Amino acid sequence: MDTSTAPLAAAIGARVRGQRQARGWTLDQLADVAGVSRRALVNVEQGAANPSVGTLLRLSDALGIGLPALVEPPEAVGLTVTRAGQGATLWTGSAGGSGVLVAGTEPPDVVELWDWTLGAGDRHASEAHAAGTRELLQVRDGSMTVTAGDQQVDLEAGDAVSFPGDVQHAYAAREDSGARFSLAVFEPGVGALPRMEAAHG
Repeated sequence: MDTSTAPLAAAIGARVRGQRQARGWTLDQLADVAGVSRRALVNVEQGAANPSVGTLLRLSDALGIGLPALVEPPEAVGLTVTRAGQGATLWTGSAGGSGVLVAGTEPPDVVELWDWTLGAGDRHASEAHAAGTRELLQVRDGSMTVTAGDQQVDLEAGDAVSFPGDVQHAYAAREDSGARFSLAVFEPGVGALPRMEAAHG
């Protein structure tokens, strides 16, 4: 882990640990509800890991707090500003791309706003999110391909697409050029069900 991601990893770990302890859950209980290994959870809580977006989504959903609350500092109620360069970088691609969470709302109906960059040939595959999740994407520069379930579409700068986020999906740049796009993710009803009961009921 490099020095730029270490503070974020430590902050995420502290929030996960605090939320888990506030619920009186053991490490094993949260790992079970979130569907992650105990070792992975320990690494996250200790700030020793740079967890994937999928792992963070599983943990935030299990805790019922939404991804923005997990990765962003607490702010005063009302106006929340994320200055240029201060978003949470939660994904980096092998060709230099990045996925940066720049804004978000609180539960129960969580909306996330992302700034994505894909280097030439970069591809990010995502597992299915919670039921009812929708994603809206607009290409700002370059060209790319979006896959959602068994559907696939090629997009150019200015094009936009809306698709279900509760199926496996992926964003990919062409081999000869990169892309930059804005992404909004709507995840309804985060924390609506008691997770421990839902998992074991």
